Amino acid sequence: MSMTGREGAGNGAGSAKGAPSASGWEERAVMASNAASLNAVRETMDVLFEISRILNTGLDMETLSICVRLCEQGINPEALSSVIKELRKATEALKVAENMTG
Repeated sequence: MSMTGREGAGNGAGSAKGAPSASGWEERAVMASNAASLNAVRETMDVLFEISRILNTGLDMETLSICVRLCEQGINPEALSSVIKELRKATEALKVAENMTG
């Protein structure tokens, strides 16, 4: 598809002069559907982020998004939570060790 989205325009493929072809309508319908889906995903992520914030998870939007995608791919949410907690503990231990040596 070109940047203009005008495939088949002007080819006289059974459409009235100046009227979009059937494929043009279908293309617009698909684009509208994709836009609606994208908006729904954004709204869902916004709600999940707000819940995450209320629960003081400390996850930023990017990390939360990664966690959601992992869960959608079948990762056990409780196992994922345990890994995040362990990584935070390890990070804190490294910071403490660094401060003691530096």
